[in-house]
Amino acid sequence: MLSQVYHCGFQPFKQHLLPWVKCTTVSRSRRVQPSAIRHVRCWSNIPFITVPLSRTHGKSFAHRSELKHAKRIVVKLGSAVVTRGDECGLALGRLASIVEQVSVLQNQGREMMLVTSGAVAFGKQRLRHEILLSQSVRQALHSGQNQLKEMAIPVLEARACAAAGQSGLMALYEAMFTQYSICAAQILVTNLDFHDEQKRRNLNGTLHELLRMNIVPIINTNDAVVPPAEPNSDLQGVISVKDNDSLAARLAVEMKTDLLIVLSDVEGLFDSPPGSDDAKLIDIFYPGDQQSVTFGTKSRVGMGGMEAKVKAALWALQGGTSVVIANGTHPKVSGHVITDIVEGKKVGTFFSEVKPAGPTVEQQGEMARSGGRMLAALEPEQRAEIIHNLADLLTDQRDEILLANKKDMEEAEGRLAAPLLKRLSLSTSKLNSLAIGLRQIASSSQDSVGRVLRRTRIAKNLELEQVTVPIGVLLVIFESRPDCLPQVAALAIASGNGLLLKGGKEAAHSNRILHLLTQEALSIHGVKEAVQLVNTREEVEDLCRLDKMIDLIIPRGSSQLVRDIQKAAKGIPVMGHSEGICHMYVDSEASVDKVTRLVRDSKCEYPAACNALETLLIHRDLLRTPLFDQIIDMLRVEQVKIHAGPKFASYLTFSPSEVKSLRTEYGDLELCIEVVDNVQEAIDHIHKYGSSHTDAIVTENEKTAEFFLQHVDSACVFWNASTRFSDGYRFGLGAEVGISTSRIHARGPVGLEGLLTTKWLLRGQDHVVSDFSEHGNLKYLHENLPVPQRNTN
Repeated sequence: MLSQVYHCGFQPFKQHLLPWVKCTTVSRSRRVQPSAIRHVRCWSNIPFITVPLSRTHGKSFAHRSELKHAKRIVVKLGSAVVTRGDECGLALGRLASIVEQVSVLQNQGREMMLVTSGAVAFGKQRLRHEILLSQSVRQALHSGQNQLKEMAIPVLEARACAAAGQSGLMALYEAMFTQYSICAAQILVTNLDFHDEQKRRNLNGTLHELLRMNIVPIINTNDAVVPPAEPNSDLQGVISVKDNDSLAARLAVEMKTDLLIVLSDVEGLFDSPPGSDDAKLIDIFYPGDQQSVTFGTKSRVGMGGMEAKVKAALWALQGGTSVVIANGTHPKVSGHVITDIVEGKKVGTFFSEVKPAGPTVEQQGEMARSGGRMLAALEPEQRAEIIHNLADLLTDQRDEILLANKKDMEEAEGRLAAPLLKRLSLSTSKLNSLAIGLRQIASSSQDSVGRVLRRTRIAKNLELEQVTVPIGVLLVIFESRPDCLPQVAALAIASGNGLLLKGGKEAAHSNRILHLLTQEALSIHGVKEAVQLVNTREEVEDLCRLDKMIDLIIPRGSSQLVRDIQKAAKGIPVMGHSEGICHMYVDSEASVDKVTRLVRDSKCEYPAACNALETLLIHRDLLRTPLFDQIIDMLRVEQVKIHAGPKFASYLTFSPSEVKSLRTEYGDLELCIEVVDNVQEAIDHIHKYGSSHTDAIVTENEKTAEFFLQHVDSACVFWNASTRFSDGYRFGLGAEVGISTSRIHARGPVGLEGLLTTKWLLRGQDHVVSDFSEHGNLKYLHENLPVPQRNTN
């Protein structure tokens, strides 16, 4: 069944080991080769999956997304990662987490190596304990008293600490790796071992043999005998082993490693010392960028600082090994930092030799921020002129847009489902409708930014105003809908917001031409950079972490996309809805002529839309009536698959397939039918199983309708109207950035108003709070003042 099995007896192997190699074994019956592993397993919260790994070494990875293909990986643990804050003893929790992640990757079939610090700290802890114990015994014998005098601990020499700590450190690693059925071997080296050709060959052979046997080598500088570091002693083209940073780089290149992960106590490489006011984390570092970086002091422990790490990383990169420097001490990320890096997530600083053709997403975020502020500073007529210009370009450049869309459609044929293909498609009529909607936005934007909402006279000559302002920078992520791009761009322009757009790759050609036209329209007033299209390889999850650049995320796509973004967003609000489970209640007093038209339009006009009908609630008295038969016949003609709710199924001898869940968004020609006794039961059902999106009632009884309208707690509630009306364009908003089911800021179709927030302006004349105290000479008036009338033309 398994291609090959290893036992943990190492007698034949030990004769080849160098004197400074200690092999630790784990007692278990057999060892499985990586190639024989097939099943998915899970330890703790880290998924364990096997991955096909094969790569010819020679050139480093160009992009983070390629790191998942790394087979041979070196993880370097800095002193600050391994040791406690008091620098005396090990951070056991962090070490256990790191060992778990290394074990997961090892059992995926990768070849893992650890370069670890910590022997000095562990030895310092042991020696301090021995010294205190020895001193206390001597004092007790000398004084004959139980009370001990204050004891001074002498300064401990680092080499002695290393000698005392190496065995204990390795024993600790051995105990931890045992929990995951993994063998480990200790190797101690010095710089001289790399200068001796025979020793280098022996080291190389030993490491390869350990990796072949699926053993994790744990490597450290032999600090018990290592000579003091000599500055500027690098040989030509070869890095000297002065510390574990240079050791890790040297080993990575010697062993033709795919990836070197350097864990420290900072998030990565900053353009100035971390903690300084203007310090920014560098996402990707390229050779030659050293001049743009100001290095600070080294960490609280360890031999080298960030400058040493960068030097070692660049040397490894030149040797064909990709490098990531990241934080291994932060409690929120240390439990998955290594696996996140290997999965290609945006963690730490990635060293790459390939510079992208365009700006990074961080640079695009900064451009959107500054461009948005310039946009907000324009006159309302100027912003409206930009939108009118974009509307004209959509019709004037129709042929180019449709040609680009045709390429997308041809590439998507056979890969996308029919509803998604329909969303992807553009047509002349769609472009004309887009242009009409954009002109509506331009007309309604005249007094959107800077509109006065409230005026208050606080005191004499002290007046307060509340005015509308842009939110800042919006990130809109959309799937398969290129027509979304000009709509959202126009709303962002009208509201003075900077905009980052991330479209699906299936619409790449269409999005590119539409973005170029948007920037052309923006150029007439010099704000071209306000709208940016993200074309880099950033995953959506990475974009959701840019909390210092993005103020609001608006997802437009499947319910799964929205849920993923809501889960991934850290510190950034998300406006949207995860599901569109829309209901229609057919009351006992519903009009026969209206019901079938409303149900057909709500379900069949565009079943993939988030405002399409998913559950039809029917009053019990309508069962076995001509009206009910008409509804069923219409659904059969439209080829709608019916799922019976539990109560509906109980009324039927031969019922359709019973619904698996009453909380289902089908997004297709499928519909759940359930029976209710009255309007209150319909409302209760909607509150229990709905998504607060759009719900409708069909009835001729005005009292029943108003009760439904007032008591259903959804973003949109309709009477005798199709659920498909829940749309920004149909509401007269011109367009929408999405439909929100949240209960704060904006709800329902979100148009121009939903992209604005407010700020307070206070105008005074040398007013101070102390003048309004008990003994002051001023009193608060708090008078409401008239607000300028809004231009509704």
